[in-house]
Amino acid sequence: MADATQLVERINESGALQNLSPPVQTALFLGCLVLLPAALVCLTSFTRIIIVLSFVRRAVTSQEIPPNSVLTGLSLFLTLFVMAPTLDRIDKEALTPYLNKELNAQEAFAHGATPLREFMLRQTRRQDLALFVHLSAGPAPERPEDASFQCLVPAFVISELKTAFLMGFLISLPFLLVDLVVSSVLTSMGMVMMPPAVISAPFKLLLFVLADGWHLIAQALSSSFA
Repeated sequence: MADATQLVERINESGALQNLSPPVQTALFLGCLVLLPAALVCLTSFTRIIIVLSFVRRAVTSQEIPPNSVLTGLSLFLTLFVMAPTLDRIDKEALTPYLNKELNAQEAFAHGATPLREFMLRQTRRQDLALFVHLSAGPAPERPEDASFQCLVPAFVISELKTAFLMGFLISLPFLLVDLVVSSVLTSMGMVMMPPAVISAPFKLLLFVLADGWHLIAQALSSSFA
């Protein structure tokens, strides 16, 4: 974060943005919007949520149901729900004071980065953070809170990937048992040419609906970030 803060400070002190014409400022703003999808994926809970929901769809063998647009929309709104406390802090501590001209750009950036850093650190494994601190070949921070965003972001992403895959594995186990039972029954009946997936799919859907699966998945995802 120190490098980014210094960069914001230099730009702010130079007055370079203020000297640009309005069309150029608009073009720069639109260019920064391109980075929003990367920020959504790498700095929030979106990655874990979309991967777990994809595992659920594969586990129940429902092909493309629900469609990708529904999964993405649900993941986005679950992300906003999970990130709401962090976003509220950013708004109160950085955005609103900056708009009220109580903070300059550098101070607003530093204040806004703190809640996001705390959220990411809570979800990042120490060994993942230590890996990127070691790979950066820089001085080791005294505390995890002192790690730079250069090390924190990739550590957070791979921690999220590991957590998502662990959750996906646990979700897939009950449905795997259904496949094994159906396969054993078909084999004992001599129906070895019948694909077990054709028979097990309705039972998986029935199990998922009776267990109120979407409710449980949403609850587990939201609780996993507590």
